[in-house]
Amino acid sequence: MIAITQKQKKIALRAFATLAALAAAVALPQLCHLLGGAAGVGSALGEMLLPMHLPILLAGFFGGPVVGSIAGALAPLLSFAMTGMPKAALLPFMVIELCAYGLAAGLLSKTKLPVIAQVLIAQVAGRALRAIAIVIAVYGFSYAALPVSIIWSSIRVGLVGILLQCLLIPLAVYRVKHASR
Repeated sequence: MIAITQKQKKIALRAFATLAALAAAVALPQLCHLLGGAAGVGSALGEMLLPMHLPILLAGFFGGPVVGSIAGALAPLLSFAMTGMPKAALLPFMVIELCAYGLAAGLLSKTKLPVIAQVLIAQVAGRALRAIAIVIAVYGFSYAALPVSIIWSSIRVGLVGILLQCLLIPLAVYRVKHASR
């Protein structure tokens, strides 16, 4: 019989959390696109619900900053390779944003702040880094594929998803913490 150390268990758990977040971050947007197509709204449902963000934030909160940032960086790349979404023009900015979400959520999960505050700070950190990257790309490198106005329009369109994250993540964190007692 092979003895498994605590360190090996922790590594296996982190690997599983990363893979689960990646699977959910690829599958949930596709489900939203299917439902959006059936409802006649196309990709608008995904843009509104932000389905890729939820599993990455949860990966950070439950798996820590390493799991969250790895899952956040890889999820849009994997999704693009498998499905062609997000659009190529948005891909680098999604990588930056989701990596920041996972990293911030993982770092904040160790604080004594209320979970809702942790979620809000992680959301602001991800959106702020994405906005900075877009501004640098547009004005620093003359990247014409995206208008700077996409920063505000994506926040406005994604308000429902942002609110869902503010409701669902604290609930999930509460349930997991109390289930393990």
